[in-house]
Amino acid sequence: MYAHRGGAALRPENTIVSFDHGVSLGADGLELDVHLSRDGVVVVHHDATLERTTGAQGPIADRTAEELAGIDAGYRFQAGGEYPFRGRGIGVPTLREVLARYPDKPLIIELKVNGPELARQVIDEVRKADAVGRVALGSFGWRVLQTARKIEPRIPTGAASEEVRWALYRSWVHWPLGTPRYREFQVPERSGPTRIITPRFIRHAHRAGLPVKVWTVNDPGDMARLLDWGADALISDRPDLAVAAVQSRVQ
Repeated sequence: MYAHRGGAALRPENTIVSFDHGVSLGADGLELDVHLSRDGVVVVHHDATLERTTGAQGPIADRTAEELAGIDAGYRFQAGGEYPFRGRGIGVPTLREVLARYPDKPLIIELKVNGPELARQVIDEVRKADAVGRVALGSFGWRVLQTARKIEPRIPTGAASEEVRWALYRSWVHWPLGTPRYREFQVPERSGPTRIITPRFIRHAHRAGLPVKVWTVNDPGDMARLLDWGADALISDRPDLAVAAVQSRVQ
């Protein structure tokens, strides 16, 4: 299982604190999100702006990586009516830091900007860290994934939104997926009113040799059901619960 943003329900998301905690709970891998800073450094953050999770405001692209490292990325995290991570020096990390800190952990890196430059810079960091064999890339956007596939075909990518849509249609009519450019699915169980994940969809993906990784699964009952259906990985804000769910299947 993958700790979603490190385990966003348990620690400030997309921080070294959350990644350390997710790993300590036994997560097999980490899922994280990336943007480019003003000075072109790949930084780990979900939103295009800072205010939801940090003590700062404004676009993340307006600040340098050094400035982002100095903001309070634990500021908004609440537990038991308190803010236990405020003022503890938790900044926005770089992808380089994360790759170096967890040299043996598989990573799903979600590219949050649908443009070629982010793909180029992320792949450059992955190559420098000798991490090509343990990274998968994901995005809703087709353009950024196409760039990644052209630059570094050794790195598997998930299906973009439109690619998932067509794969779902194919599963309905039993039309084989063939050999698509994507090499795995990183998908929610539902998208609005549309159900994506079913036993049929998982079987359809598996017939094409494609693993199915489901986000964001936080309920133990849902975890058990998806694993019973054959999902290859859970991506969860609650790595404590997801690790237990997975371990119960292998005992």
